[in-house]
Amino acid sequence: MTDHPYTVQSRAAESKADLFSARVPRYTSYPTAPHFHAGINGATLKRWLAELPPGMPLSLYLHIPFCDTLCWFCGCHTTVVNRYAPVEQYLKDLFTEIANMGPLVRGHRVTHLHWGGGSPTMLSPDDVRALKRTLASHFDFSSNAEFAVEIDPRGLRDEMVAALAEAGVTRASIGVQDCDDAVQRAINRIQPFEETKSAVDRLRAAGIGALNIDLIYGLPHQTLAHVARTIDLSLSLSPQRFAVFGYAHVPHFKKHMQLIDQTVLPDTEARFEQFELAHELITAADYVPIGLDHFARESDSLARAAKAGRLARNFQGYTSDDAPALIGLGASAIGSLPQGYVQNHPDVPAWRKAVQAGDLPVARGIELTDEDRLRRAIIERLMCDLEADLDREGAPYGMSAGNFAHELKLLEPLAAQGLVVVEGSRLRVPSAARAAVRLVASKFDTFLGNGKAVHAVAV
Repeated sequence: MTDHPYTVQSRAAESKADLFSARVPRYTSYPTAPHFHAGINGATLKRWLAELPPGMPLSLYLHIPFCDTLCWFCGCHTTVVNRYAPVEQYLKDLFTEIANMGPLVRGHRVTHLHWGGGSPTMLSPDDVRALKRTLASHFDFSSNAEFAVEIDPRGLRDEMVAALAEAGVTRASIGVQDCDDAVQRAINRIQPFEETKSAVDRLRAAGIGALNIDLIYGLPHQTLAHVARTIDLSLSLSPQRFAVFGYAHVPHFKKHMQLIDQTVLPDTEARFEQFELAHELITAADYVPIGLDHFARESDSLARAAKAGRLARNFQGYTSDDAPALIGLGASAIGSLPQGYVQNHPDVPAWRKAVQAGDLPVARGIELTDEDRLRRAIIERLMCDLEADLDREGAPYGMSAGNFAHELKLLEPLAAQGLVVVEGSRLRVPSAARAAVRLVASKFDTFLGNGKAVHAVAV
């Protein structure tokens, strides 16, 4: 394959390899999930819900922790099942959790609903309809609420497509990862492109027109040629959005990742080249770059939110959803409220026991201090806008850039490499250095290095 300009340019950045091999969080929250603790429980969440201002809009995230095959790259909370009975029992308990939660948020309208997993399309078509009916009977949905579902295109049946459309799904997120046979075998996800295209065509025909494509770089055996071919094929599907994630190899945390031969994983330099190539090819196709790793058509709500400075970040990535509270339902689901974060029991039996007892099944969480809120705001603006004004973000807390002399000192090596520009109180990550934004954000993370959390490499 001939060199792309970004490939040549990245070779000049080889001295940055050590910086980019640092392990830092993805910052879908701050503080990040490894720092949640058991001092936060269901009673805490019930109190926080009661304190929400009347009429505050909500988002809902619903977790289906089942798959029919195990993708070795997956970092999600999920279990492989070959019978429907565990899914059926889980759904009954999920209905109970929904019924327990509903009265606690009465008067709050839901503006966004997201089903994730695992694979929500593990549900039967009838159960997809039943789950949406149950949600609608206990929550007040806005008439224009977005309803997004993560979809596995492998084996997607027409009956499921019809059920999703009847349930009111407005956006589908489809995992593609990589289209090369060798890469797919190495991650145990065999997915011919023809199957993906068929799923996309049938979803659109059913009226589900807003489509996201998820890709991954840094996979075993993956090369620049693989990345280019995968993006070329994915562009032919004309999705509204792309997400291009770096594979996080954490076999000490997810034991099934030990099945991946780490000797054939791209090194830091190769990952950087793959990231840069993906950015070049997708933006050349008239997609707007969003934050670190998302792309959207200019007409898409994500691009509009980014342009207006309203882009937000949650546990599903970048979002245009601006509801101040996110309620998580299902085992391992994480919720975000103005007061802090809560996470349900990841273990299904423990989650079930709490639900059946009538409790909110919260296992852990963290209450935010004002300092946490300020640092969260700085990190979120960096992750979303590639810039942050320390004076502006600090003003509500009586702080300014002068309170961050230590952090500004930590940024000096990155500034010397051209990865961040410091202009008075304003920090800016140049667009060409967007791969470094997690590194920049990490300098404001006072939790980093405390505890045993191990994160993904920076690029």
